[in-house]
Amino acid sequence: MHLVAADIGGTNARFAIAEVAAGRVISLGPVTKLHTADHPSFETAWKAFAAQTGAPLPRAAAIAFAGPVDGETLQLTNSHWVLKPGLIKEHLGVDAFVVVNDFAAVAHAVAHCPPGALAHLFGPARELSDTEAVCVMGPGTGLGVAQLLGRAPGYSVRATEAGHIAFAPLDAFEDGLLDQLRAQLGRVSAERVASGPGLRAIYNALAQRESRPPTQDDDAALWGRALARSDSLAAAALDRFCMILGAVAGDLALAQGASAVVLAGGVGHRIADRLPASGFAERFIAKGRFEGLMARMPVKLMTLDEPGLYGAAAAFAVEHAPGGR
Repeated sequence: MHLVAADIGGTNARFAIAEVAAGRVISLGPVTKLHTADHPSFETAWKAFAAQTGAPLPRAAAIAFAGPVDGETLQLTNSHWVLKPGLIKEHLGVDAFVVVNDFAAVAHAVAHCPPGALAHLFGPARELSDTEAVCVMGPGTGLGVAQLLGRAPGYSVRATEAGHIAFAPLDAFEDGLLDQLRAQLGRVSAERVASGPGLRAIYNALAQRESRPPTQDDDAALWGRALARSDSLAAAALDRFCMILGAVAGDLALAQGASAVVLAGGVGHRIADRLPASGFAERFIAKGRFEGLMARMPVKLMTLDEPGLYGAAAAFAVEHAPGGR
């Protein structure tokens, strides 16, 4: 059957027509990306996608949602959009649907993807086993985290909000960074530092330490300068970002009892070539008495195009497979 796959994030909403059969994703069509800020609601973005498609949409939907998915009203963590599952059939004109957390969708994608879609980053260069626990995480507009147990066809996914654990500084600079953010925010979560907007916080803290005026351009421009290394302060901020991300990834793997980590998310792809020399691996492993355990843990990068859309479609396919889940 065909369905509309949607991946709703704090910055963008992506849509595609997917084909599923027998608990598997057969194909994923061309992707339409819409900015959430350009649309007052998910329903209006859905209608905009329908208008661009130029044909009646399938009467089934698989929705990956960047926030908790329990309750009668779902609120995006980093956007004003809300979703009311009880009204989806009526408002979207569908007969069947699933709604999953966005990183639970990515975990579904990890469970279903071929081994070639997981590029090796650090640790033992082995494939994921069919039974192990995998921490699936990644920075984007926020910091998404899910837990995967096993691989398809027999696996389970648990959505989490582990990106909102408290940020734990590991040196004097990060102590100062925490102090600055605490003065602004009160409680400081890992997401405030180890996600896309976190680069700005790190950059500002470095500028203050070096008594340099920070630039006032937007985050996209800052990321561009950091990746191009055209600005030494922005490049240093990115190196520190990678170190902090490594520390957080290791903490999350320990907390989940994982034996492998998969890094996903838009920011993960952008920084993949910077990770090896950034201190990410050293911070990931540096867990005191558990360094030996961490060194035996592979860290991989999800290279599958649009894992949120693919994973949402996979979640629908599994739930609606003959015999159910």
